[in-house]
Amino acid sequence: MLAQRPRPGRWTRVAIGISAAAALALPALQAQAGIARGAYMQQNLVSDLPGLAQHQDADLKNPWGLSSGPTTPIWVSDNNAGVTTLYRGDGTKVILSNGTQQVPAVEIPAPGNVPGGTPTGTVFNGTSDFQVSQNGKSGPSRFLFATEDGTIVGWAPNVNFQSGVIAVDNSTATDRAGDVGAVYKGLASGSSGGQNYLYASNFRFARVDVFDKDFNQVTLTGSFSDPSIPAGFAPFGIQNLGGALFVTYAKQDAQKHDDVKGPGNGFIDVFRTDGTLLGRFASGGSLNSPWGLALSPSSFGNFHNDVLVGDFGDGRINAFGPGGAFRGQLKSQTSAPIQIDGLWGLRFGNGGAGGDPGTLFFAAGINDEADGLFGTLTPAG
Repeated sequence: MLAQRPRPGRWTRVAIGISAAAALALPALQAQAGIARGAYMQQNLVSDLPGLAQHQDADLKNPWGLSSGPTTPIWVSDNNAGVTTLYRGDGTKVILSNGTQQVPAVEIPAPGNVPGGTPTGTVFNGTSDFQVSQNGKSGPSRFLFATEDGTIVGWAPNVNFQSGVIAVDNSTATDRAGDVGAVYKGLASGSSGGQNYLYASNFRFARVDVFDKDFNQVTLTGSFSDPSIPAGFAPFGIQNLGGALFVTYAKQDAQKHDDVKGPGNGFIDVFRTDGTLLGRFASGGSLNSPWGLALSPSSFGNFHNDVLVGDFGDGRINAFGPGGAFRGQLKSQTSAPIQIDGLWGLRFGNGGAGGDPGTLFFAAGINDEADGLFGTLTPAG
């Protein structure tokens, strides 16, 4: 059965009246006629469980975000293991080495600098900004992580090769409603006015928190707000696609810590990097706690040059055109929608150690987030 189409929102109208440079900042996107349908093959590369994938890694538990530099392996946030692991495009694990240390997994600390952090979103940083310090050493974070503990963690190899360093700790912060402890579900980076920023989706406080290059929490021109989002929905996933920030919204549970799954439980907005709302990209329909976001290349079969949205709620991947028009869902060779239990991150390869740029990598917290799966999706035939 075809998935219900998400309702096009204000973004469809906004996109018509603004310049191509401002419209999502995605000049490579080309509209497609009708709902594209095509088959894709799933390949399981790594799991913590034996026999499920080509490789086994006990550290891969509830993997969320995926990040990579221009040529690096893929860095995976292992939310249920308190670490980040690295994999090449073929799924082989990368052991970090600096000549004296061998590190199979970089630790993500919890508040108090104890083991067991809960990483979610992650980004690569190629600038000299976002410096962390520890034990008299300082250096720019090469990879950064948001956590459900309410922290932002930076990994700087010359500061601590084995572990990230907590740069922001909002684990005891309080919002106007009296809720205690930020819960960061996603992380993106971008620039505005010549300055670099980090953007963290704060699920508990229902807002996007912004940090400058020195990790100071700041307020930009816009507020990353949309009054038309129903009460009880909060920023969930966040991704910089072509210079615009896509923010997904999911329904909060009573503790405002986890999402409430369900058909239609989801919205997607698009913002400038200064926090100004450009418009609604998608509403309801097939959205079900959407989190993963990726922009597909021209080589990605029938769903090429589309915005791909992964639903954590039902494990399906939706494809949208440049104005938010629903194109369909990725299907297997049996014509059934691909469903990946506990689907989180989506990312295309970087053409280097991080895999082929036409290959879509995914991370999933299978078995109710107790275990993990890292794999690929590619066009069939």
